[in-house]
Amino acid sequence: MGHSVKYGLIGCGMMGQEHIRNVALLKEATISVVYDPVQDLAEHAAQMCGGARVAQSIDDLLAEPDLDALVIVSPNHMHLEQLEQIIATRPLPILVEKPLYTDPDHAARVQALADAVDVPIWVAMEYRYMPPIAKLVADAQEVTGGIKMLTIREHRFPFLPKIGDWNRFNANTGGTLVEKCCHFFDLMRLVLQAEPVQVMASAGQEVNHLNETYDGQTPDIWDCGYVIVDFDNGARAMLELSMFAEGSRYQEEVSAVGPKAKIEAQVPGPGRFWPAHLGPAPTPQVTVSPRSPQGPITLDVPVDPDLLEAGDHNGSTFYQHQKFLAVVQGSGEVEVTLQDGAKAVAMGMAAQQSARESTVIKL
Repeated sequence: MGHSVKYGLIGCGMMGQEHIRNVALLKEATISVVYDPVQDLAEHAAQMCGGARVAQSIDDLLAEPDLDALVIVSPNHMHLEQLEQIIATRPLPILVEKPLYTDPDHAARVQALADAVDVPIWVAMEYRYMPPIAKLVADAQEVTGGIKMLTIREHRFPFLPKIGDWNRFNANTGGTLVEKCCHFFDLMRLVLQAEPVQVMASAGQEVNHLNETYDGQTPDIWDCGYVIVDFDNGARAMLELSMFAEGSRYQEEVSAVGPKAKIEAQVPGPGRFWPAHLGPAPTPQVTVSPRSPQGPITLDVPVDPDLLEAGDHNGSTFYQHQKFLAVVQGSGEVEVTLQDGAKAVAMGMAAQQSARESTVIKL
C-alpha cells in the first residue's frame, strides 16, 4: 500500500508513549495528530511522532481531515465516554486500551455501543500477543489433551506513578482486578475456549500505597489476591496476583494442565526494571512436561530486542498494532472485540465483588 495510514492518539502518558514507539516501527503508519489535556505531555508526544499536530480537544482531533484510525490511551474511566463521542461524531476504526469500562452500571452502554457500531473496534489485550504466551495459547489444548486447570501467576512491581495519580483509586480504575487483571480474565477465556460461570476471590490491600495521600485521600487499590473461576466446559482457572514481588525472576507464569501433560509459559517483567548487575534479563520460556514418558522440555522464546526497547510488554504491543493495522487496511479481522473486552471487565468486577462480600458470584 502506498498510502501511509494516519492515526490520531488520545492520551499521551506512559502507555500512550509506548503506543507511539510501536506505531513508529510500522512502515505504513504514522500518528498525525495527538491530544492530551496536559499540554506539555501532548507536545512531547507530538515530537516523538516526528511533528504531529497537537489537538486542543477530542472534537478538534476528530476534525483532522486526513485520519484513518484512532488509538485511545486515556485513563480507564474515560474510555467509554470517549468511544461514545467518537462513534457519534466520526466513526473510525479504533484501538482502545483496556479496561473497556470501570463502572458496573455502564455494562448496558457498552452493549448498546457494540450493537450500534459498524467500524472495527479492537480492545487492547496485549498479553495475548507476548510470544511465549501466544505459543502456549496455540499449543495448550493439544499438548495437554484438553485443559482441566489453568493457573496464571503475576508477581510484579507496584502500580507505577501516573499523571494526576489517577491509578491510585478504585473510582478511576475500576479496582485492581479490573484495571490490571482484565488481561488475565481475557486470557482465561482465550486459552480455555469457554465462558465463565462463577467466580470466587479473596483479595486486598496489604503492603502498597498505605502511606501515600493525594488531596487528603489514602489510596484504596488492592495489591494482592487469588481469584478462582469455573468455566462452562468444566475447566477451572486461577489467578494469583502479588504487586510487591518485583524481586522475581519471572513476572508472569502461566500453566495449563490436562490428562496428557502440563505446558507453562514464563515471562520476565520489563527489561528496564531488571538489575544490571545480574547480567542480561531472563529470556522468556515455554516448558512442556508430559506425564508419559516423563521429562520436561524447555524452549527459549526470545523477543526481538528492538521490540523490547519499544515498550514494557515483551513485544506484544507491536504485534497487536501490526494486526490492528491489517484491520484498518481491510485485510485483517478484529481479534479482541468489544464483547471480549466487556466480558473480561465483567469477570474482574465479579472478582472484586466476591472478595468484598466473601461470596461466590454466579455469572
